[in-house]
Amino acid sequence: MEQGVEVTNVAGTKGGKWASAAGMTLAEWRAAIKFNWTDFGWVIMCIGMAIGAGIVFLPVQVGRVGLWIYLCSGLIGYPALWLSQRLYINTLVASEKCENYPSIITGYLGRNMGLILGLLYFLMLIKAIFGYSIASTNDSASFLHSFGITQTVWSSNPFYGLAVICILVALASRGEKALFKISTGMVLTKLCVIVCLGFVMIPHWNFANVTSFPEINYLIKQTIIMMPFTITSLLFSQCLSPLVISYRTHNENKIVAKYKAVRAMNIAYAILFVAIFFYAISFNLTMSQEQAIAAYHQNISALAMVAQGVLGNTVRIFSFILNIFAIMTAFFGAFLGFREALQGLAMNILRRFMPEEKINMTYVKYGIFSFAILIPWIVVLINFSLVRFFIIFGPMYGLVNCLIPLYLVYRVPQLAELKSRSLILVFVAGVMLCLAPVLEFLL
Repeated sequence: MEQGVEVTNVAGTKGGKWASAAGMTLAEWRAAIKFNWTDFGWVIMCIGMAIGAGIVFLPVQVGRVGLWIYLCSGLIGYPALWLSQRLYINTLVASEKCENYPSIITGYLGRNMGLILGLLYFLMLIKAIFGYSIASTNDSASFLHSFGITQTVWSSNPFYGLAVICILVALASRGEKALFKISTGMVLTKLCVIVCLGFVMIPHWNFANVTSFPEINYLIKQTIIMMPFTITSLLFSQCLSPLVISYRTHNENKIVAKYKAVRAMNIAYAILFVAIFFYAISFNLTMSQEQAIAAYHQNISALAMVAQGVLGNTVRIFSFILNIFAIMTAFFGAFLGFREALQGLAMNILRRFMPEEKINMTYVKYGIFSFAILIPWIVVLINFSLVRFFIIFGPMYGLVNCLIPLYLVYRVPQLAELKSRSLILVFVAGVMLCLAPVLEFLL
């Protein structure tokens, strides 16, 4: 059966086939899948995860290479991302033991492969933590200076970056329910701001910012390099592992957990696509190539550049709200996956040297907390280019979100039902993500 056929059938028969697969009556099925606060919370967390560094840095890269490149990249990237995230959920939810991503992979492919693939997943998450730490430090300092609150840009002070990271980690460590409450207002606000900002920028549109259609060689190369930015503008796979674990915890029936997880992903993705695509087009009809290049060299987002007074106070205020809320809620979503992945890796390694009952989970917890502060702080001090971050870590997204789930489908017999021709697009996107840094830095 092709992946996604079941979802369509459920919609068409009001849950008949899903209810039968779950061993329930139709009434029991409808009661089990009723949309509740947990569903709403995860939709919010997924949206919050996606509207982060990807969306605030997308206009910088689009402004540098041209709108045509973004449109070509989106034709491949956005459908592939939806397919890959749905595939990602289905491979996770089918696992017999659902604790964390490394343990799930271990259950499918063995302990050693679980460690390797868990490490790749961890690297993808730590990139998100690094990116949001740099963005939150540099952009907040730029906003404070732009609004006249500070005389200098504080991002050059190492202790400012440390304070920002400590605040983010402290808030992100409060747990799932607390993050739902903290994130809900922020996510709804920034979603509204994205739409409003897109409309507010319409009077500032300048079609001269749309360059002529590029030559085919340039188009192919830059479309591949653009793919990490396109994918991350809607990507929330960092939330999908904790999302599936949460649904498996709250629902003993795996069919119910699968349906609710896919539904939450579909709702979040549909909302994000409409809002972000309009925002990206509007922003890049407003922002010149010179402004995009300036933001690239200052290592700040397009929103921080706009807040420097280019388009007036209304846009400045909207940009400030969107930037701060976007980075914070995205950090929260990434931290959930980061903490889960790091714990899975730590337990995988520690079990090799001592019995599980002798592992002190308190030490593991505080070790994760310390790691989540110190390592991002070092990256903030280095002030590595965020645009380069997206390109360099493209292969991580390609492997974890596209190629690894595909490998599982064709390697694990119990996942064979997920095979379909649509997965070719996922493979193409995965290869393009892996090629992006090669084309950018070597060719």
